[in-house]
Amino acid sequence: MTQWYREADKKTRRVFWTCFAGWTMDSVDSVVYSFLIPLLMVGLGLTLTQATSIASANFFAAAIGGWLGGWLCDRYGRARILQITIAWFSFFAFASGFAQNYEQLLILRVLQGIGFGAEWAVGAVLLGEMINPKHRGKALGTVQSGAAVGAGIAALLAGPFAAMFDPELGWRIVFWVGIAPAVLIFFVRRDSDDSEVFKAAAKRNRELGRHTRLSDIFKPNILRTTIFAALLALGVQGAGFSIANFLTSFLTTERGLSMATAGFCVLFNSAGGFFGFLTNAYVSDRIGRRMVFRLFGVGFILTCSFYLFAPLGSSVPALMAAGFVYGFFQFGSYASFGPYFTELFPTEMRGTGQAFAYNFGRAGSAVFFTAVAMVAATGVALSASMAMFAIGATCCSILATFLLPETAGRALVGVDDLEGAEAPGVKPAIAES
Repeated sequence: MTQWYREADKKTRRVFWTCFAGWTMDSVDSVVYSFLIPLLMVGLGLTLTQATSIASANFFAAAIGGWLGGWLCDRYGRARILQITIAWFSFFAFASGFAQNYEQLLILRVLQGIGFGAEWAVGAVLLGEMINPKHRGKALGTVQSGAAVGAGIAALLAGPFAAMFDPELGWRIVFWVGIAPAVLIFFVRRDSDDSEVFKAAAKRNRELGRHTRLSDIFKPNILRTTIFAALLALGVQGAGFSIANFLTSFLTTERGLSMATAGFCVLFNSAGGFFGFLTNAYVSDRIGRRMVFRLFGVGFILTCSFYLFAPLGSSVPALMAAGFVYGFFQFGSYASFGPYFTELFPTEMRGTGQAFAYNFGRAGSAVFFTAVAMVAATGVALSASMAMFAIGATCCSILATFLLPETAGRALVGVDDLEGAEAPGVKPAIAES
């Protein structure tokens, strides 16, 4: 783990591993649904449009739940709300395996989305406030690499693992595995795990009789940051999900692979993503958050185009190799969200702002992948539709980096530090609260 991990105390290390495991399992449950779409279409008789609509509803629910969860962690503490969100999304992930029709699965995935939408933001805020500013990108980027690990686990669960069972039962067992993250609540110690930065800010709020409101992130001194952070999140996630949600469908229909083989190919995408996360994490502390988003965005456009359109046929080795490189940029693009958003928003509304921006992107990405399905339904090749919306979304994320300040290496700020500043991060570094 190198220097930053050796410098961390026992509490920070425990929080790090809890957040890593939580984000890994969060990723498993959010990604596995898209991989299970072909099985759900058979097992529950869903159409592609119905299956996609459930994913869209889940993402919109995650945006609402994430925003509320972020606000609650600003009001009542990071660790306490992290426990609640983990328990919530684990239970409804498990319950999804008992759905009998489209309507039941839709309701269960909406309820699950409310919980998992908050988990990443609350965990990222909790850890981000504990880490030395010069190592924040490394620590939070490494936590984010759990998404690639989770996507790999999801590929194995939805592919070869589900194939071990009857088609009517396989997808249910995969959902039942979603109860596993619930054990993590025993590794979080409520109030004692909250950062000193947050405790000081909470004490100051009590003394002033000040409370964080959901609407605070839309005040004039923070509105610009909220808007463009949300645009950045929308672009990166819209690009990723425009492809990720249809990978198994693309590999089985246009490349002619079986579900199990497609699962192994997607596993290589996730393996590449793991290294992409770690590379981004260590590079962003050196070259800055904005530049790393731009570099990974351009890399994503080039590699996804090759993966979708190169004459690779049904060659599994070629698809695995191309998928590894593509996954490096697609997943790696996410690594700087945690440190960047932690640095952009002031302590008193950090959870609210970070959760809103990230989950706005997650919910808004539903527009992109729903559009992919709609355009593909008109007769356009699925690969062409995927590329069209993925590239468009990436351009949005690159644009956002030119409209946000650079924050790498800067200490965290509080709301009182925003007075007289157009947006957080514009002023020179200041001491942490």
